[in-house]
Amino acid sequence: MSDPEVKPVYLVDPSSDPVAVRIEGRACFQNSMCLRDFITEMLKRGKTRFVLDFQQCSSMDSTFLGLLAGAALELKKAAPGGGLVLTHVGPRNLELVRNLGLHRLLTVDPGEPATSFENCDEALRCHEHSELEQARLVLQAHENLVAVDESNRGKFQDVMAFLKNRVAQK
Repeated sequence: MSDPEVKPVYLVDPSSDPVAVRIEGRACFQNSMCLRDFITEMLKRGKTRFVLDFQQCSSMDSTFLGLLAGAALELKKAAPGGGLVLTHVGPRNLELVRNLGLHRLLTVDPGEPATSFENCDEALRCHEHSELEQARLVLQAHENLVAVDESNRGKFQDVMAFLKNRVAQK
């Protein structure tokens, strides 16, 4: 069980191929934006393959999963050989991935990954974002989940309606 006092963090090795990301703690809407920004920057640099280690990930929320869905959809369009691989995904996190249909879009590696996470020593820094930027991210993440599997609309329609209203008010 992870210590609630430990701030969740993404440790990365941006020079590896695939780009290695180790998740420590809870992956959620409060810290998803820095991972999204990192993946966007890596795409600009021509990096199209990513592997994410979930061994130390205590839990994840729908915003984080929607961010992964959006990144996978973007990679699918931009780079035919690119993609996201999830490794060391525990039973509860795997259940979340499957319930939202992400296993059809991402690769879930049940074995030992070929990628080493030893050089994941660069911690991503999350910059402050406005409430509006955060609301847009959360809305986009949930729209990504619906794009992956239309049955997710029913699960997230209330959240999406609330966020669309929030974004429209700003």
